Amino acid sequence: MKQRKLFCEISPMTYKISVIKCQLTRHMKNIISHEKIAKKKAEVPLPILVYEYQSLIRRRLGNTNLALQENKAHNLQLVAPKVTGILVRPGEVFSFWKLVGKCSEKKGYRVGLTIGKGKLSQGIGGGMCQFTNLIHWLVLHTPLDIVEHHHHEGVDWFPDYGRVIPFGTGTSIMYNYLDYRFKNNTNHTYQLIIYTSEEYLHGEIRASETSDTKYHIKVEDEYFKQEEDGIYRTGKVFRECIDKTTGDIVAKELIKTNYAKVMYDLSGPILQST
Repeated sequence: MKQRKLFCEISPMTYKISVIKCQLTRHMKNIISHEKIAKKKAEVPLPILVYEYQSLIRRRLGNTNLALQENKAHNLQLVAPKVTGILVRPGEVFSFWKLVGKCSEKKGYRVGLTIGKGKLSQGIGGGMCQFTNLIHWLVLHTPLDIVEHHHHEGVDWFPDYGRVIPFGTGTSIMYNYLDYRFKNNTNHTYQLIIYTSEEYLHGEIRASETSDTKYHIKVEDEYFKQEEDGIYRTGKVFRECIDKTTGDIVAKELIKTNYAKVMYDLSGPILQST
């Protein structure tokens, strides 16, 4: 039996209506929410560097237009000052969209690569996922609690090309109803420092006090599996909490189970058949 289309799938117009509905619903939820959203910034970095990372801005992603990579670089330059320096004090919640606002052409944003409705596309402000990917990777190395995180589920779009961060630890965002948020349930203040250089998006997460633990993210049981309708990438991503003094693993948490269809020509890896 053929599945009935959702309202948002009927036409481009019904999709736009659905998006507007989601945005208005989220706006109302934000108004009545009692969460303390982080707003205060500080120009002086907090004293303790917890973790830092940099991601390459211009990456070769399949056959995508390289001009979109240049536009992404421009978009990242615009958004970095809106986030950098933000303090997330005890009890506060970091919200990406609350800080950044809607990306529009009027604000100077350009058309970049986006992923929507399970397809590669283009849109104003494309490239924001790389920004929240970086923030998410930083936060995973802290005791902060991730309270809203969306994935590009079920699809492996691009070859690794020297991937360092485990597959499956990315983010999916869309103004304003798909947000990236984390909450500070500790007794210390944390701070994000984000900036761009010619080649990289740089990120630091800092704290007011040192911690007795550190975190390590690892992937286990990762392999490519042949199914009837294609090849799938599987694996499990874990986060280990490590005692700095002894080096012992004091906790191990499964944060993501991957099962994603590979959308590129896969040659090289040995496949495990069903």
